[in-house]
This record gives sequence, structure tokens and C-alpha cells, in this order.
Amino acid sequence: MKEFDYVIIGGGCAGLSLAYELEINNKLKDKTLAIIEPREEYKRDKTWSFWKVFDHNFEDCVIKSWNNFTINTSEKSHELITDKFPYQSIDSGKFYKKINSKLLTNSNVKFFKNISEINSEHSIIFNSVFEGELDKSRLWQHFQGVEIETSKDIFDDEILNLMDFNCDQRNDVHFFYTLPFSKNKALIETTWISDLENQSLMDYDLQIENYIKNNLRIKNYKIKFTEKGAIPLFYPSIKKNSRMINIGSAGGMTRLSTGYTFLNIQEHSRYILKNIHKIEKINQFSLGSKYKLLDNIFLKVLESNPEKMPDIFFKMFKCSSNTVIKFLSNKSNIFEDIIIISKMPKLIFIKALFNK
Repeated sequence: MKEFDYVIIGGGCAGLSLAYELEINNKLKDKTLAIIEPREEYKRDKTWSFWKVFDHNFEDCVIKSWNNFTINTSEKSHELITDKFPYQSIDSGKFYKKINSKLLTNSNVKFFKNISEINSEHSIIFNSVFEGELDKSRLWQHFQGVEIETSKDIFDDEILNLMDFNCDQRNDVHFFYTLPFSKNKALIETTWISDLENQSLMDYDLQIENYIKNNLRIKNYKIKFTEKGAIPLFYPSIKKNSRMINIGSAGGMTRLSTGYTFLNIQEHSRYILKNIHKIEKINQFSLGSKYKLLDNIFLKVLESNPEKMPDIFFKMFKCSSNTVIKFLSNKSNIFEDIIIISKMPKLIFIKALFNK
């Protein structure tokens, strides 16, 4: 079996982002790369969204950008405007096509369905796949979204609804998310933060149908695309190996309090690119111990006080838009952290801090 210098396990967002970063910077000119990915074909299956706090390689895959967004509860609504950090959504289908088209031009890059098809004994391995089944009793962000098209212009496509808590909470944390791609097309997503053991929360189709009918007051529409997913809001235990570097969610690139991952993957890919010549000796890349501590406290509060979370999120977004965006995107300084923390209810967060 053929040996490869590098092996990427998992040809999804993290694996392909890294492969593309290495390819466009000529790191695969004299090195071989095997990408292990079982899927039969690449097609649109996700929409990745984030605040653009730094430039990335996939501007041509962006469906739309927004500078205005709202957050609302059943009682109040708040609109924010950002002049520095637009909110962007990436079409995964365009992302896959862009990267795979580029990789196919390099004969040093090969795709395989299973790692057993190659000799990886001496390879540097970049792994984006979790081992075994993850704990369903812990906190997850799970969701389902539909892209709908209406016969008439209904949406204000200049403003997105980031979080709408005016929906059934069922003793957990639940919100809807609406991304208007045009005046008659939008992605509408039901999102829960809970464990994965409560099957009663997973009537996603009915939730979306009721929200479109009763909240958005839309009667006539066509569903053009459906996506579904679940993001673990915890760091699974990963076996460490000097020749294996974990990437993507498996490498801790998901911000646990938000689920945001895409830009963190891009930053990690650049870190690997910069250090590829000494990859076995570098320190593990992380989002920062500060955010790990703050997210841990935040999720403890969420687990013990789910009914308070709509108000807590609302208060957070009462800060200036740029401050809260930088905080949620791992780019805040200590002064901005203090501003965010000052908006939080003190007692329950102090209890969470000392609750082991």
C-alpha cells in the first residue's frame, strides 16, 4: 500500500479547509496527501455562518452578508448594527466545489474511503473525526433548518434574526434563527440547547411549520433545502499522539457557548500551515483558556437555569454590537470581557463559578 506524507481523516469543513490552505500555499508541491472521506459525493448539506472578524479564503462561497441583526424574546426586541464585522453565511456546496476543483489539479492529493486503503504508519495525521459515540446526556446544540422560497417578496433581506426566543421552550433553551438570503428566500432554523436524550424536542418539522405559519405568518412557500445537525457543547476526550493533530470540533475548534466553528477552523489551518515544517513539536492550538473558563461557567448557568437564558442572551446583546461580536468570536480584550460580564446576573454566575 502507498505511503503518504500527510493524512487527513475526514473530508468535511475542517479537513478540506486545511487541505486547501496547504495547497494554495504550495505545501503539497513536494508532499503527498491522502484524504479519508467515506461520502460518495459532495453536495450542499450545511450552511456555516459567522461574524467576519478576519479575512478568509471563501468570500466567493458566501451566500449573503448582513450588517444588521435582531434578537428578541416574547416581550421585547433589540436591533444591532455592526459597521466592522458583517455576519456571513457560507454555502457548503460552493465550498466543497471550490476546494475539490483545486485539489484535483494536484496529483499528490488522493481521496480514499477508508484509512485501511493506505499505509499511514509514518504519516503525519490530521484527524477531524470523533472516536466512538459521544455522550448524549451532556449538552448539545441541535438544530434543523429549511430554506424556503415564497411567491411574494416577504423578507427584509438587510436584517437577520439571530435569536428569536418567542417560541415553546419546554424547560430547555430554544430559539429560531432566520437568515433572509433575498426578499423571497430565507433559511429558517429551529435550535435547541439540551441533551440528546429527550426525543420529544426533535419534532423539528412541526416546530418549523408552526413558526413559519404563526410567527412569520407565511402561508405559501416551497422548501428548497433542508439541513440538520448536532454540535457537542463539550470537549470529548481524544487520544493524543505525537503524529496526530486533531482539527475541527475534534480539535476543540468549536466555541462551546455558541457552537461557532467555521472561522476557528480557518485560523487553526493557518497555524498548521505556518508550522508545518515542525508540526510534531508545536504546542496544541486552542481558542484560549479565558474562553474555556467563561464558556464553562456560562454552560453551567444554562444547565441549571434554562428559563433565564432568553433574558441573559438579551442582556448580553445590549452591549455595543462590536463588543459582543468580538467576545463571541474569541477576539475580545479584557476591557470588553468586563463589559460583557457586567451585563450578566451576578448571583447565578458566581454560584456557577464555584460549582464544581
